[in-house]
Amino acid sequence: MSLIPSFFGNRRSNVFDPISLDIWDPFEGFPFSTAVADLPSSARETTAIANARIDWKETPEAHVFKVDVPGLKKEEVKVEVEDGRILQISGERSKEQEEKNDKWHRVERSSGKFLRRFRLPENAKLDQVKAAMENGVLTVTVPKEEVKKAEVKAIDISG
Repeated sequence: MSLIPSFFGNRRSNVFDPISLDIWDPFEGFPFSTAVADLPSSARETTAIANARIDWKETPEAHVFKVDVPGLKKEEVKVEVEDGRILQISGERSKEQEEKNDKWHRVERSSGKFLRRFRLPENAKLDQVKAAMENGVLTVTVPKEEVKKAEVKAIDISG
């Protein structure tokens, strides 16, 4: 029973946990319900981690990508450079095995696959890409070629 009155149907809440509100589905009860629970389990798993959070910054020396992948080992993440200067970062977080005697109270951690692709600029050194993982953050560094300053040649004007 909720300690806070609900104005949105059967939304449950807990005064001691401000983040405990369930997802309210305005179409709940309709024959074409879009509730997350109606999705196949594979779709629920994939949508949860499909958008791994990535920061991309450019320094004078390189393009640096930082990807949040908490709980993943480096063996569970793949970094590839494809033809056409495409950087692809992918991985998968396995779903925790359920024991028959377990009673789950809350499942918020996502599982499933993720895939992100980025078109690298012309000045990227594709043969020198490096990746490192530390404390759940994958850092991919793509060095940049030195920009050569255009030589300016003075032309004498005759006449």
